[in-house]
Formats: sequence, structure tokens, C-alpha cells
Amino acid sequence: MNYTGNRVVVTGIGALTPLGLDITATWEGLVAGKSGIDYITQFDASPLETRFAGEVKGFDPMEYMGRKEARRMDRFSQLAVAASVQAVRDAGLEIDDTNRGNIGVLIGSGIGGLLTMSEQVRILIEKGPDRVSPFLVPMMIADMASAQVSITLGARGPNFCPTSACSSGSDAIGTAYEIIKRGDAEAMFAGGSEAIITPIGVAGFSANRALSTRNEAPQQASRPFDAERDGFVIGEGAAILVLEDLTSARERGARIIAEITGYGASSDGVHITQPSEDGEGAARAMWMALKKAGLAPSEIGYINAHGTSTPLNDKVETMAIKTVFGDHAHSVPISSTKSMTGHLLGAAGAIEGAVCIKVINTGVIPPTVNYNNPDPECDLDYVPNQAREARISSAMSNSFGFGGHNSVLVFQEFRGA
Repeated sequence: MNYTGNRVVVTGIGALTPLGLDITATWEGLVAGKSGIDYITQFDASPLETRFAGEVKGFDPMEYMGRKEARRMDRFSQLAVAASVQAVRDAGLEIDDTNRGNIGVLIGSGIGGLLTMSEQVRILIEKGPDRVSPFLVPMMIADMASAQVSITLGARGPNFCPTSACSSGSDAIGTAYEIIKRGDAEAMFAGGSEAIITPIGVAGFSANRALSTRNEAPQQASRPFDAERDGFVIGEGAAILVLEDLTSARERGARIIAEITGYGASSDGVHITQPSEDGEGAARAMWMALKKAGLAPSEIGYINAHGTSTPLNDKVETMAIKTVFGDHAHSVPISSTKSMTGHLLGAAGAIEGAVCIKVINTGVIPPTVNYNNPDPECDLDYVPNQAREARISSAMSNSFGFGGHNSVLVFQEFRGA
């Protein structure tokens, strides 16, 4: 590798998504081309222009925490704690007084506790300031998912929340990777969590014309790279990876499922919601991740695209991939799993990083569903509608966010030498 420092491996995954309440159910749904998008059930969405989303259904926080703790957490924190409990079990990592100071938590969220904020504003207006909950602030602020996971698991290393819109989950994983690489922690819980399926959340994205309005066919609404795409679909969920220093992981006999070898971040810096139309910022982040991984573009076997299903984003990402990958751009398989999960916003990069690991582990590439009408400006191999078997040893995950944030991760098959 060109980038020196400790090697960083992945030893556990936890996830709750619109496709299932763990990574196994989520992965099975993705491979099957199943959509987790449907009409909103959490509130009456009939007055809204968009009335569907990717909800996490059947989630019972009491399976992961006590009733008292659950009542003092916003839904995005509950989801993060649940995913982290799953991840620590998957990793077989025991946290005690001998190691807790060297284990940290970085969980990104683009928005934080919007459900709590919305409810408490209603109470303020209807009942007055004396009825506002004393837990409003510690439930609402975006760092509370990371804080609650730290409290629940007893991890007392670095603990904070990257907030970079839809890049937040990827930036959390990338920053955790850098922390371990430079020796400031032995292990990190890293990922993202988001839960903003509320009237104000959906109305806000509708107001800036970002959402699909295919109310007659919700499961066909998210159609990344398709010529008839008309906007993204809001999703919710959480995904957490356990990252470890290779030496520490080996010493405890951990099962190593992948290695993270590259992270690149850049800014477009041209508009509050739109990417740079030439894709320069996204391309720069890809180049940076490849350089740290010590890989040529031709060595990447799969790209999980940001692929939001918005007209400009998908075109610009396609341009950026062509800039970086050259002739290889037309042969590397690319998929947008947002076509099935919706856009999990601050959690998107985390679940999509987990997808890259599953692709490497299983030799199966999930499809981009609803790809029926090719767009001449999006002319790459988006693995349309059917999963594909392929031997993949290196995968890239792209995440781009409002405000010009570009974040790219590279995962590789673990090789001991």
C-alpha cells in the first residue's frame, strides 16, 4: 500500500433498513431485487406531495434496551444502538475495563432527532413552554446516536458525530479508519443513523423538489440512472461497522470479513444542494481513496454508486466515474441499492459500505432495480434489475451530500500477508 500506518479490518456489521431488521435480511432483499419502499405508515401523509418512503418496519427498541432508555432516545438513536448491539455481537468483541479506553464510536447523522424536535415544537405551540420535555436537547442533537452507543456498550475512546449531509455515514467510517490507522484507537464502531420520516422532513425535501412524486407506484419510484427518474425516496435506518486494528483483531482471534484500505473526501463548494456539474469534486475524492488504497482504477471490481435517482446527481456521478476510470468505466459493474432501500441520508454511506463488504464476501452484486429506460447520459453498466455473480476483491462506495460533500471508501478482500 502507498498509505502507511496500521492496517484496518472489518470484523462486524449491524444494520436495520427498510428491507429488514438485520444485515442478513437486508442483504437477502437486495439480492432478490426487493423494494422496501411503500406508503408512509408513521403518520397521515395524505396532505403531502410525496406520500411514500422507505420505513424500518417492525422495529422494537425494547429488544435492545430498557423501556426507560428507549423513551429518552429519538428514533435515530434507538436504531443506532440496535445496529451497534448487532455489530458487537457479530464481531464477538468483548468490551471491558482492559480495552474500553481504546474503543471509540463515530456515528454520523445528517439531521439528527427531527422526530423529537417536531413533536416538541407541537407541544410548545399547543401547551406552552412549561410542557416542553427536559430531554428535548439530549434527544435531538445529532451526536446523541454516537453518545448513546458509547454509553450502552461502554466504549470510551474517541466519540463524536460527523455531520456532512448524505456523506455522514461514509465520513464516520473514513474518519474511524484514519483514527485506527494512526494508532489513536484499537477498534471503532462506525456508521450512520437517520430517522426523519416526519411531516416536516418529507415536506422540506418536497419543497426543494428533491423527491420523487410517483405516488401511484412507490416501489417503482426510485430509479437511479433511468431516463425517467424524477427524484429520490426518503429512507430511514442505521448501519454500523466494527473496524479494528489488524494486530488487535488477530490477537483476539477475530473473524475478519474485509479490509478498509482507502478513504477520500473533497468539496464541490459550488451550491448548497447541487453537485458541481463537471463532477470534478467527486472524481477527486475517488482518486484520493484509490491512492490511499494503492490501487489503479482498473483494480476496482465493483462500485456502489451514490445513485440517488435525481436527474443531475446520477448524470454527474456517471461523468465522475468516467473521468477516474477511463475505459474501465464501461466494464466495472455499478449498482445503486437506493433503488430498493430509498435514500437513508446520513446512514446511506454506512449501509452501502456494508453492501460492498457483502459483495466481496459472497461474490454476488445486487442490482439497480427499476432501470427500464436507458439515459444516453448515463451509459455505464448499472447491473439492471437482476443480481449478478462475480468474483470481486476490491469495491468502492460513493457518497455525496448537500453542501458539496464528497466521500469515497474502498474495501478489499482481506489477505493476511
